[in-house]
Amino acid sequence: MAQVRPPLTRGTKVMYGLGSVAFGVKGQALSSLLMLFFNQVVGLPAAWVSGAIAVTIVLDAVIDPAIGQWSDTFRSRWGRRHPFMYACALPVAVVFVMLWTPPHGWSDPALFAYLIACLVSLRVLISFYEIPSAALAPELAPDYDARTGLLAYRYFFGIAGGALMTVMAYSVFLRKDASNPLGLLDREGYAQYAWVAAAVMLASMLVSTAGTHGQIPYLSQPPARRIRMGELAREVIQTLSNRNFAVVLASGVLSAVAGGLGSGLGLYINAYYWEIPSQQVSWLVLSGMVATVFAVALAPRVAMRWGKKRAVLALFWTSLLISSAPLAGGLMGIMPPNGSLPLLLILIADGFVAGLLGIMGFIIVSSMVADIVEEVQVKTGRRSEGLLLSADNIIQKSVTSVGVFLSGLILMWAAFPEKAQPGTVDRDILTLLVMIYLPVNLGFRALSIVALNYYTIDRAKHVAHLEELKQAAALAGENEPTSPQEQHAAGVVRPV
Repeated sequence: MAQVRPPLTRGTKVMYGLGSVAFGVKGQALSSLLMLFFNQVVGLPAAWVSGAIAVTIVLDAVIDPAIGQWSDTFRSRWGRRHPFMYACALPVAVVFVMLWTPPHGWSDPALFAYLIACLVSLRVLISFYEIPSAALAPELAPDYDARTGLLAYRYFFGIAGGALMTVMAYSVFLRKDASNPLGLLDREGYAQYAWVAAAVMLASMLVSTAGTHGQIPYLSQPPARRIRMGELAREVIQTLSNRNFAVVLASGVLSAVAGGLGSGLGLYINAYYWEIPSQQVSWLVLSGMVATVFAVALAPRVAMRWGKKRAVLALFWTSLLISSAPLAGGLMGIMPPNGSLPLLLILIADGFVAGLLGIMGFIIVSSMVADIVEEVQVKTGRRSEGLLLSADNIIQKSVTSVGVFLSGLILMWAAFPEKAQPGTVDRDILTLLVMIYLPVNLGFRALSIVALNYYTIDRAKHVAHLEELKQAAALAGENEPTSPQEQHAAGVVRPV
């Protein structure tokens, strides 16, 4: 039984959101830089790199539900979540540096094995932070509208942290100039980037965990009990059989394929199709970071005014149309020439608007997922934030791996050369790349938006769930055993 929580302060919201810097940096690094680094710099074939990424995403996804369930049922004087968050911070930083400093002179099979080992370790370790951290949100902000505001902080720091480190990578460590003619192909630049990024990730995880430590007395503690494997399996199935969870999961699956394709091919399109120098790529990333600032401020207001589902549908459809316009214009030959200022300004403006709308949508979707927690608790009597979030991750990560793997196959199909300098790749190859990527990406994104039409939790339903849980807690309090012996027999847990 948790104590009555005082109102959440802005400082606590900031501390909570700050932790997302770590997986924002990790996400940007693995999605935008890793394929290019191991393919074009280290020299592994694109299919090998995309295969390694896909395999490790699936392995990570299989482990995530165990982490979620473990953190849901874990008992300690520091609560369910914080011990995991403290323990994984330093190992994450160490493995991140190892990933970007592979040995020289190894054969392709040896480097492939090294890549898989580093990726599996990094993904599992960051999950031990990310899942418990994400699972704190529904408890910290139980209100329908307040949790959208809290999750806006999480999205802001995640996107801003990842964007700032990516900007540093392009404009500092991988900057192409007279002293560094290799630019994006400079191996030493990636190593320098890795050390700085690892330090940022370590600091964000430790500061955020310590900053939310004071909330532990107000968080739920699971009852002490022994459970058989069969009973555990039945509880997991009962938790995950929620209809609204299935809807969000289906939407996430479709979106993840598109996201995997975008992660695998986005940098190739910017660097080779648009021929944007690495310094100017950082401007595109910055436009997305600026969009995040506006998204954090606007998403809670839009969700409060329109309702979460209606707002998400409008935001995602508009973002899809806007984000596809430049590549469609490029295929039709109506975009300004590569290297021109008008082209760069169009891409920056398009990225800002599409990013603003898309980020607002994802903030609200995260709040919609959090609303499922109380609906599940009403039906099962258990708080299962970690399991729900990890189960969502397992499908999305697995399917993201499909998109990433497809990106490697598309590069092979288009006969994209290895270790190629921007501006030297045949234009027919680049056109084929975009002609395959654009319709596939748009198709999966559109189906993902359509799926969200079947989500049914609104403000009234959420308030009803909270009231039902409040009444159940009051009834349990009236019937709560009073002696220490009775409390122990009933599995009653006192606040830590």
